[in-house]
Amino acid sequence: MLSINPKIFKAYDIRGIYGQDFDNELAYLLGLAFVELKKHDDDYNRERPLNLAVARDMRESSLMLKDNLIRGLTAAGANVFDLDLVSTPSFYFAVGKNNYDGGIMISASHNPKEWNGFKLVRRNGRPVSGDTGIMFLKDKIFENKFMPPLKPGIVTKISGTLEEELSFSFANINSELIKPLKVVADAANSMGALYLEKIFTHLKQCELIKLNFTLDGTFPAHEADPLKEENLAQLKAAVIKNKADLGIATDGDGDRIFFIDNKGEVIKPSILRGLLAKIFLKDQPGAKIGYDVRPGKITIDMINESGGIPVVTKVGHSLIKEQMLTEGIYFAGESSGHFYLNTAVGCFEYPTLMILKLLIEFSSTSEPTSLYIEKYEKYYASGEINCAVIDKEAVFTRIKNTFSDGKINTLDGVSVSYDNFWFNVRGSNTEEKVRLNLEAINEDLVKEKTEEILKIIKQ
Repeated sequence: MLSINPKIFKAYDIRGIYGQDFDNELAYLLGLAFVELKKHDDDYNRERPLNLAVARDMRESSLMLKDNLIRGLTAAGANVFDLDLVSTPSFYFAVGKNNYDGGIMISASHNPKEWNGFKLVRRNGRPVSGDTGIMFLKDKIFENKFMPPLKPGIVTKISGTLEEELSFSFANINSELIKPLKVVADAANSMGALYLEKIFTHLKQCELIKLNFTLDGTFPAHEADPLKEENLAQLKAAVIKNKADLGIATDGDGDRIFFIDNKGEVIKPSILRGLLAKIFLKDQPGAKIGYDVRPGKITIDMINESGGIPVVTKVGHSLIKEQMLTEGIYFAGESSGHFYLNTAVGCFEYPTLMILKLLIEFSSTSEPTSLYIEKYEKYYASGEINCAVIDKEAVFTRIKNTFSDGKINTLDGVSVSYDNFWFNVRGSNTEEKVRLNLEAINEDLVKEKTEEILKIIKQ
């Protein structure tokens, strides 16, 4: 067995380089430990075996990890429902829809091909984070003292997960409101290809031009991380070449979506988040709408204009979902392209529904998407700037002292707001780094204040 790197146990999931930080034996031990974790849950029923879902992405190591994970879960007495190849949101949906006790998705999301990992959930897709179970799992795995039950669990192969998810999404929209749109989609040889293909099979009026739809964990075209500009180059060029109305990009496990306008420009996630907030507030007027601490003030403007209640959240899918459940937040969007909905099925990303809702929104106007979006381009941003530091807490203290006359929030790092600029400095969960994101009312102020804050960070 390869020695396990303790750093793979993170705030949101378990993730590292396969064959270097962990191997197949970790998956087996994780299965044993996850059953132990579930036995500590309030809803644990000792009268029956646990029913747990397992799924995987297309990475070369994912099938081996899945087999060993199932070996551990069943050895610990759990029954396993094997969803096999599905996107992470489809996995979440299956856990909630089928009332499983929880489950584990094998994926390293947008990380390079050498990586892999595990996303863990309880009933209804409720996330397991560092504070709510991942550190427990870490301790159990390193202790490695497990007592096998008298009766091992059984494995059931499950099909039709995506079809159930799509039925839910289409039941919540009127597809006739989507006009004939030409859409280019780049799935980066990853899991989003599965639901993108199916969505447009149902939208006969639309034309789909597919880029990199063949599942391939070596990522032959480019990395499956749409946040990196170089990974959108092919999609942007194809939108312009084909005179398309829109482009759509998804990440490695399909839980993040990005849109490109007809001119080949990225539509900012803060604007997409605002549009979706406006849409979902029609379903639940006056609802709480979440947005993460990284600047994206247009979202707050749009929530307020639509009669919603803006609620700021931390960064990270597990932390946001936990906050949504605790505070009754209906919809939330993250600057990294995650869009969450809190429904009876569960609280997690619903990319198929988000795509359909946005297609309806873009169909509601005769304007090209670039012109429709232009009115929301009110603010200017620095982008995320990473800085290596010796002491993150000392940086936060300097920021608070320097900008003490501003409106300060310490939910996740330090956020400071003034009338003409606002920013967040937060720490990395795994490295001695801080991340600066700043917005302002004009480009000159972005440059001036970014330089000023970077000097404070680097003192």
